[in-house]
Amino acid sequence: MTTAAPVLTLQQVYKSYGSHAVLRGVDLTVLQGEALFIIGPSGGGKSTLLRCINFLERPEAGSITFLNQKLCQHYRSHFEIAPEKQLRQARARMPMVFQQFNLFSHQTTLENVMEALLTVKKLHKDQAVILARHALDRVQMLQKQNNYPHQLSGGQKQRVAIARALAMEPPVILFDEPTSALDPELVSGVQSIIRDLSAQGLTLLTVTHDQAFVQSTAHKVCFYADGHIVESGPPEQIYNTPRTERVRQFVHSVSARHH
Repeated sequence: MTTAAPVLTLQQVYKSYGSHAVLRGVDLTVLQGEALFIIGPSGGGKSTLLRCINFLERPEAGSITFLNQKLCQHYRSHFEIAPEKQLRQARARMPMVFQQFNLFSHQTTLENVMEALLTVKKLHKDQAVILARHALDRVQMLQKQNNYPHQLSGGQKQRVAIARALAMEPPVILFDEPTSALDPELVSGVQSIIRDLSAQGLTLLTVTHDQAFVQSTAHKVCFYADGHIVESGPPEQIYNTPRTERVRQFVHSVSARHH
């Protein structure tokens, strides 16, 4: 892992809503092929952090570099964000999988996966069909290609959402609480898909509350609280020998809840 190049780098990223500062100088580096998980207390801004990374929300300060391109930075005395066209291209290369799936109800599974290939990548329909079917096959949903979202379980919808991201052939996928809206018996199926993608070398950045999932999948864990990353390291370190009192308390509270 040490020789891997950084795919994504955040330096001193800030974001507020009115007087409420959510991101207070976040530093983060994601390496190629890494499964990086962000954990921390609820309502602390983890989802906002993901949304700022792909500019669904606009950061207010700091720099974000993605595949050696600066998407935002301080330039002399003012803060600059890249043009919308460049942000759209970046977003297509780091698609986000949301907890609520966000599928189009009037489109079939196949059409949902093809949509961005046609509208963002401007592919020919025949080529989009091939890529979309391949992506559905990777998440074991090809047999449901003609079904509509209302005919799918939550776990199946989330697999389609993952296929939609995969079809873009992105270097990175962002996952925002990918299993929190699922019934408990459907969670492990979606988690095993994500684990497989990591094993295939895809770079993953995941926000989740599921500590067992983190421990079984993460290469690196970042504990996020109070607007910044308090501590980061391999899962063994974070869960077994945390260096900070804040992380010790969190790990103790989540393990107490599960026993």
